[in-house]
Amino acid sequence: MFENVKMPEGMSPEALEHLMYPKNYGKLDDADGVGVALDEKTKEYVIFYTNLDGDIIKDVKFATNGCQDTVVIGSMFTEMILGNDTDYAQKAVQKMHDKLGKLSAQQQVCADIVFTAFVASLKNRENKEQGEDEELHVLKMKESCEVPQEEGEKNVQ
Repeated sequence: MFENVKMPEGMSPEALEHLMYPKNYGKLDDADGVGVALDEKTKEYVIFYTNLDGDIIKDVKFATNGCQDTVVIGSMFTEMILGNDTDYAQKAVQKMHDKLGKLSAQQQVCADIVFTAFVASLKNRENKEQGEDEELHVLKMKESCEVPQEEGEKNVQ
């Protein structure tokens, strides 16, 4: 599909496909687990919706106000875990790191916010099963995706 497209440096055809046509993006109305990962510093978030049948991920969607890296990683990760069990999905986090290769510090936080939102959705489901009245489960990020200004850079507005 992208044969005649000049690829951005370091971007694979698979990543470009997920950037241009994100998979599993949006809201899942019948989710049994809803998790949010929040970067309080930048206000970036990922909402992760899961619908499980036992331990099998029957359906999954995500939404974000984040950057293109977050969208690509969310799309790739949801495609990887859809139809698999939660044990596989937990291991898929490491597989995604391997697949993505060397990431910048900012891209690493983008990946972590996606994975953290997934974990929060499983925690939400678990809490509901234990009788808690919880609409969604929020986990705050320890690291921010805010890029620190390099020494000597001016804040241009």
